[in-house]
Amino acid sequence: MTLTDVFGLVGALGVAVLGTLIFEAIGFPSAPLTGSAAAVSLAALFGLPIRMPVWLRTTAFVLLGINIGSSVTREMLASALAWPVTIAILAVSLFVSLQISRIGLERWMRFSPRDAALAAAPGHLSYVLALSLSDGGQTSRIAVVQSTRVLFLTLCVPVLVSLVFGATGVELMPEYVLSNWHLGALVGVTLMVGAVFDRLNIPAAYLLAGIFCSAAGHIFAVTPGRPPEAATILAFLVMGTLIGSRFVGQRLADLTVDLAAGLWVTGINVTVTLIAIGVAMQIMGLSPALLIVAFAPGGVEAMAAIAVTLGLDPAFVAAHHVMRLMILTVLMPLALRRAKAT
Repeated sequence: MTLTDVFGLVGALGVAVLGTLIFEAIGFPSAPLTGSAAAVSLAALFGLPIRMPVWLRTTAFVLLGINIGSSVTREMLASALAWPVTIAILAVSLFVSLQISRIGLERWMRFSPRDAALAAAPGHLSYVLALSLSDGGQTSRIAVVQSTRVLFLTLCVPVLVSLVFGATGVELMPEYVLSNWHLGALVGVTLMVGAVFDRLNIPAAYLLAGIFCSAAGHIFAVTPGRPPEAATILAFLVMGTLIGSRFVGQRLADLTVDLAAGLWVTGINVTVTLIAIGVAMQIMGLSPALLIVAFAPGGVEAMAAIAVTLGLDPAFVAAHHVMRLMILTVLMPLALRRAKAT
């Protein structure tokens, strides 16, 4: 990197930190990711030069994958296996929502098949954006669509219910933080597995390697705990900067279309989820409140908090949200392969 590139990167990361602080202050969801992306995007529109070194980008993907995999534990999988019918209904609803949203984005909003598949994802914001960043394409469009969905589902639905019932935050990640030794070993193994995945042309090789190695480590109790918060925040800041860099040369007219696309995806998500909840109620006889909190495609920690406050089964809610992330982790690379084949 040249000296100009270094100054551009430092400036972009500084803007990303500022955006994070502002979004954190106003209570926006996933502030380190959404705030940094919004701030750097605005700066990019005004011509901020941004060059991200490959090693920093790879590091961010590895740390993000490890963070996602930390939510997969032996206890959580056992809980999920106790409710196979509702998990199956959830899986079908995710697939249907993805397909309907994708078709609309392709036919009416001029999205390419690949970008439509990623923008239509009913959840897993950071993972979807990482897939897009690692595979090229119009990440800025996908970011606008996904952020619109997250804004509605994470702010409007759970926050309103939380205010009514006084719910407070509950973390689904492990309570313990990984030691430096465990984290270093996990990063090293992830880099080796990621290199193998990369040779096999697997999308987002290092991200998926992080998820796979971290989940395996937790299931077999080899690497108990979650990454340090600072490492996760760093990964989100780098991702937000990468996302923002894609807005260079973006036109306001394109942003308007992408916002409409976000409303389309959000509407389909909500409609399909409500239908799935109705089916689950008829088959299982479960309460609508429990199913709404468990099936909502977004706001994982907030939904878990609401479940506790309402006296609902928090294990049921947490298991379904973790399974949703796992299903999408498998489903999205398959959707990408299908999109590339068309």
